Amino acid sequence: MNFDGPYSPPDGALQLLNPGPAELVINRRGSSVWKVKTEAGPYAVKVGYPSRTHAWTALAPAREAAVLRQLTHERIFSGEWEHGTWGAQPWRRGDSLYDRWAPCRGGEAEPNLGEALSCAVALSGLHGMGWVHGDVQPAHFLLGELGGAFLIDLALSSGGRIPRAYDFPYRGCLVHYEAPEISASVLESGAATPTQEADVYALGAALFISATGWRHVAYPDDASREVQRRAIVAGSHRPVDVPGVLGGLIPRMLSHSPADRPTSAEVCERLSAAL
Repeated sequence: MNFDGPYSPPDGALQLLNPGPAELVINRRGSSVWKVKTEAGPYAVKVGYPSRTHAWTALAPAREAAVLRQLTHERIFSGEWEHGTWGAQPWRRGDSLYDRWAPCRGGEAEPNLGEALSCAVALSGLHGMGWVHGDVQPAHFLLGELGGAFLIDLALSSGGRIPRAYDFPYRGCLVHYEAPEISASVLESGAATPTQEADVYALGAALFISATGWRHVAYPDDASREVQRRAIVAGSHRPVDVPGVLGGLIPRMLSHSPADRPTSAEVCERLSAAL
C-alpha cells in the first residue's frame, strides 16, 4: 500500500472534536497535520502512518498525546485508526525560530537575545520537570508576538510513563541537531538514549543555523544519514561566527563532551545576564 498520505482526521477525531473547517498544514515523514476549528479554539490534529523508511511514525501522535497529558492540563485527545494513531492538541500560534531569524541570515539584523532566551526557557522548563525533548530543532520553537516560546513536537520525549502499545526505541532525531554521543550510539546499535545534555547541544545547533544558515557540522547536502552521523562524531563544528554573547555561548553548547556543556538553566542565566 502507498503510505504517502495525506490522510484526513479519522472518524474518532471528528466525533470527539466536532470540528469545523480543516486546513492541511503539513504532510511528511509519516504524519499529516491539520489545523481544525473547534468550539474550544483551533486544534492541531496529527494523523500518523508508516513512512517509507520508519514504522514508528504511525505511533508518534498517540505517544506525544501521552507525554502532553503529563505536562499540561489542556484537553488532549488521541486514538487509533486503520494505519496508525492520531492525536489532537491546542494549536500553537507563532513563528519558528528559523523563520523569525531570517533577517540575521541576510545580514540585516543580529540575533535577538530575548528570543534566544525564550527558547532556552522553554527547554529549561521541560528539563526542570525531569523530561528530555529528544528532537530539539528550530522548527520546534514557536515564538509568539507577545514574547515567550512554545516547544512543540514532543513525540520523542522521555521522562514519564508511556503506554507500551505506543512506545518505540529512540533512534535519534533530525541529524543536523544530533549530539555526537547520540549519533555514535545510533551508528553502533541503531538506537540511543536521549539526554538533557544532548538537548542543549541541539539548542546550540538550532541557534547557530537560525542565525547563520549553516549546519554546525559540514557535510554534503545529499549525504546519507550514516555519512552525516559519522561527520558529527568525527568532525569539529564550524567556527561560530555569531556576534555578541551567543558567539561565546554556542561553542560551549556544542562541546563534544556532554559534561562540558552548560545546562539549559545555565544557558538561561547567561542570556539573562546579557540582556
